[in-house]
Amino acid sequence: MGSHRRPKPASRTRVTVLSATAAAVVALTSQAAQADPKPSKDEVKSKVDKLYDEAEQATEAANGAKEKQAALEKEIGQIQDKVARGQQELNTLRSGLGSMASAQYRSGGIDPSLALFLSSNPDDFLDKASSLDQLSANQTEALQKIQGKQRTLAQERKEAEGKLKDLADTRKVLDDKKKEVQGKLGDAQTLLNSLTAQEKAALAADDARANRSNERPNLGDVPASGVGGAALAAAQTQLGKPYSYGATGMATFDCSGLTGYAYRQAGVSLPRTSQEQANAGTRIGRGDLKPGDLVLFFGDLHHIGLYAGNGMVLHAPRTGTVVRYESMDNMPFQFGVRIG
Repeated sequence: MGSHRRPKPASRTRVTVLSATAAAVVALTSQAAQADPKPSKDEVKSKVDKLYDEAEQATEAANGAKEKQAALEKEIGQIQDKVARGQQELNTLRSGLGSMASAQYRSGGIDPSLALFLSSNPDDFLDKASSLDQLSANQTEALQKIQGKQRTLAQERKEAEGKLKDLADTRKVLDDKKKEVQGKLGDAQTLLNSLTAQEKAALAADDARANRSNERPNLGDVPASGVGGAALAAAQTQLGKPYSYGATGMATFDCSGLTGYAYRQAGVSLPRTSQEQANAGTRIGRGDLKPGDLVLFFGDLHHIGLYAGNGMVLHAPRTGTVVRYESMDNMPFQFGVRIG
């Protein structure tokens, strides 16, 4: 008769470890859920708006760097042209001095002082004033012209080197700011992608309602501010055009791109960035605004539009929007600028 053994009870230690592990998993899952709750539609919109605002700040900085880059490239080209012309003049002067030396040699030998000059640095040579006594008046004048031209060329080359360094630094700033803009827009898109289809549809409906404000609102009957009236009329023809960072028209605009375009149509050339445009005319308060005046927003003046009347601004707001009318109360107004 075979013996029957009772099954060995499970190890208390093993049960305790398994229980502890399960408890830890539950706790970690609970903590993760509490630490990273899914943001609501309104929270996502708030974060996205902040990212778009930061992207616009970087856009205006990039606009400034791009404008500086163009100015530096023009200056460098002009300096390099001057250096090339100066080098040609120097070569001509040296050739003339060489002809003098050749004539002396053919007539019985070259002056030792002139020979020394032709084989050494003229600056070192001309510092020795006693040597000039051994040269003719024509030779002395020729040597002084060469020395002056060499010094001018050295200064111009040094200036060009400095401008080239500034250009390299400016190009880096521009590249960094472009990457910053793209990064902010990418982060905003990631947040938008986290929304449900229903939430995305609700946000899209909100944007569509805001963009439909390109239909002319009640702008009052205050007369426009001279050239500003023509600028405002030009901007109104661009209602509904999409915002695009760094754009100056005609298909898309950023904020300062729109104001710059509008005033160009009115015969006035404005600087590229909102901060520079803020100094392009006379600053005025909100109570003195007339349609067509520039209006600046945010403490660092990174956003600009045209006053449209009755407390409304016509502007290119941000990525995802179009050129449209909007209440000035939606943004922190700083001051107005009257052009002309």
